[in-house]
Amino acid sequence: MITIALAGKPNSGKSTFFKAITLADVEIAAYPFTTISPNVGIAYVRVNCPCNDDELQLRERCGNCIDGSRFIPVEVIDVAGLVRGAHEGRGLGNEFLDELRQAEAIIHVVDASGATDADGNVVEPGTHDPLEDVRFFKEELNMWVYGIISRNWHKLERKVELEGKKIERLLAEQLTGVGVMEEQVKAAILKSGIQDKTNTKSWTEGDLKELAYQIVTRSKRMIIAANKADIAPEQNLKKMKEMESANEKDEIVIPCSGAAEFALRTAAKSNKIKYLPGDTEFDVFADLTDKQRKGLEQIKSLIRAYDGTGVQGILNRVVFDLLDYVVVYPVEDEHKYSDSAGRVLPDAYLLKAGSTARDLAFAVHSDIGNSFLYAIDARTKRRLGEKYALRNNDIIKVVYSSR
Repeated sequence: MITIALAGKPNSGKSTFFKAITLADVEIAAYPFTTISPNVGIAYVRVNCPCNDDELQLRERCGNCIDGSRFIPVEVIDVAGLVRGAHEGRGLGNEFLDELRQAEAIIHVVDASGATDADGNVVEPGTHDPLEDVRFFKEELNMWVYGIISRNWHKLERKVELEGKKIERLLAEQLTGVGVMEEQVKAAILKSGIQDKTNTKSWTEGDLKELAYQIVTRSKRMIIAANKADIAPEQNLKKMKEMESANEKDEIVIPCSGAAEFALRTAAKSNKIKYLPGDTEFDVFADLTDKQRKGLEQIKSLIRAYDGTGVQGILNRVVFDLLDYVVVYPVEDEHKYSDSAGRVLPDAYLLKAGSTARDLAFAVHSDIGNSFLYAIDARTKRRLGEKYALRNNDIIKVVYSSR
């Protein structure tokens, strides 16, 4: 399962965001370090179910979607708040940074309202610059990776000089626990401008810091959740979007409100409104108090302005844009699009773009992968080989040996 980390400074609304996407019972309070041990929960990306395709004529028989939308699980970790100097042990220090190792991507939750200072203490709204939080968070990640590289740098230098080892392979081995691959190190060396320095002894401290920055950029994909957008000064959101425009490939900024999403999810769970995560409108079912009605009217203004609360959009952007996953539906009966029990489109799998039919077989079960013979495109009934590259929304039957 895909693992996504929620990170940011204390009291940025991170735990509320986590609660909104998972409905997990976590502590929320207006003081730093409310989250000490990481909270782990399940969130769901939302996609259109293939049963909506008119040519398949499955809409009336598919029981695994809600109003034509499919919700596919991903794991989310809400890690403890990050403070300045974490790479030097301040706050929860490297314990926080170590918790990011297992994540494929990071959602950086930023208090766009500017109502918390650099250490997460409550201040007057609009008095703190949220761009400062973006800068310091990336700096902490960069210094974390730089620290890992520099601790054993002289040892790595000697291996390059005396044993003829390739520096990119040695660095990848050094950073395995951070989730860095050799190809990412190669690309980072090329981008950092030190590829022409063939003698690693000439690499300076500045070179290593730039290399660490380039490695983080490639290995820790990140999206910035401009949280509390409903109460944020317009100039704050404007500055954050301008930052995205200036750094198109490195920064994705999405205004959102974890509190608004949590309120809608809670009201829907209580059958007061009809709402699915990602909807851009909702219907009221029950009688509401004046306070509840006023709160929902405020949320309506937010979702009109931003085409939703932004929370579901962030999850989907992470999985499909940053991480480049596709959704594939394995079936056993390519004519009825069902499993052996007759369930139509019973499962949905998230696989990296470029994954093959055999990769899908292994994702279903290792025995099926090992016994793979061929696959069938259920839409066209065309036979597919093991190297067929899966496409988004493919419906695939895997044929394998039962021996």
